[in-house]
Amino acid sequence: MSIDDEAVADETVTVDRGRFPDAVTPWEDPVWRAEALGWIAEGLAAHGLAETGPRRVRLRPWSVLVRLAVAGRAPVWFKAVPPGAAFEAGLTRALARWVPAHVLTPLAVEAERGWILVPDGGPVLSRVLEAQPDDPGYWEEPLRQYAAMQRALTPHAEAIEALGVPSARPRALPELFDRLVAQNAALTREDRVALEALRPRVAEWCQELASSGVADSLDHADLHESQLLAPAPGRFAFFDWGDALVGHPFCSLLVPARAARERCGPEVLPRLRDAYLEPWTGGGVTAAGLRRAVSLAWRLAALGRAASWGRMFPAPPGLPEAPGHAEAAYWLRELSVAPAL
Repeated sequence: MSIDDEAVADETVTVDRGRFPDAVTPWEDPVWRAEALGWIAEGLAAHGLAETGPRRVRLRPWSVLVRLAVAGRAPVWFKAVPPGAAFEAGLTRALARWVPAHVLTPLAVEAERGWILVPDGGPVLSRVLEAQPDDPGYWEEPLRQYAAMQRALTPHAEAIEALGVPSARPRALPELFDRLVAQNAALTREDRVALEALRPRVAEWCQELASSGVADSLDHADLHESQLLAPAPGRFAFFDWGDALVGHPFCSLLVPARAARERCGPEVLPRLRDAYLEPWTGGGVTAAGLRRAVSLAWRLAALGRAASWGRMFPAPPGLPEAPGHAEAAYWLRELSVAPAL
C-alpha cells in the first residue's frame, strides 16, 4: 500500500504532491517515515508537547514538509531536505544564535539527516498580500530587514560555509559556471554555443563583483513571498534556507525583485533596490558603486539559482536527465538577459 493509499485510509493524514505527482521522496520509505515520526515525537516531548492530529504532508522533489497539530498552540512544522541541502538544519540552528530577531528558533535539529522541527511563525507574506490591495512598496521593509540581517552575518561567512552551505563567492563563480554547463543534460547545442561565447563576459562580471567592496555573506537565493513570515505589521522573519549560498549578498535581490515586478510592474524596482541598499551604506562604497554591484549580482545570481536545482532528492534509475536540469538550464540562459536594475 502506497503512502497516498494510507492517507485515504487514515483521514488524519493529508498528502499534497502539488505538480510533482511522481516525485520520489523518503516519505515513501516506511522505515524512514517511522524514524522521522519517532524523532518528531521526541522533539515535541522535549518541549512538553504532543501531536494531536490531523497531519498534513507536503511532498516536493526538494523537501518533505509535515504540518503537525499540537494541543494548546499553533502548529509545529517538520522539514526534511535532500543530502545536498542537509546543511539547512545546522544553518537554521546557527542563525537562531546569530540573528534571532530575524529567524525562527527551531525546537529540534538533526543536522546529519537534515531534519528540522520549528514552531509556527505566523502567516507568510503572500498570504498577507491576498487580503490587501497591491502596494508597490510591499517589499521595501522586508528587504531593509533582510539586508540588515545579511550585513550582521558578514563576520560569520566562513562559519556558515563550514556548516556545509555551498560557496558561490564571486571569484568562484566561473568554475561553477563551467561545472553547471558541463553537467546539464537539458541544454541544447545552441545553448552550449551561446554559453561558451558568454563565458569571458561572465568571468569579467565575476571579477568586478568580487572587487565591489561588499563582503560576502549569506544569500537565501530563493527569497520569494512565501519564504518569509509576517507575524505582525512591520515585522518579518526569514526561513527555508535549502537554496542558501555563501556569496555576494546582493544576489539575494533577484528573486524578490522579479516577484515585485510581476505583481506591480517594473517601475517598482528602483525603490526596492534603494530600500535594500539602505543598510549597506556607510561601508566605504559609493552609492553608484552599490548600484553597479546590484546590476552585476542580478545577472550572476542566475548561477546560484541554477545550482540550487541540483540539490534534490535522487531520481529513480533510468531517467534520461537528473531532476532540476530543465530549471537549471532556464537560469543558465538568463545569464544573457540584461539586468532590470
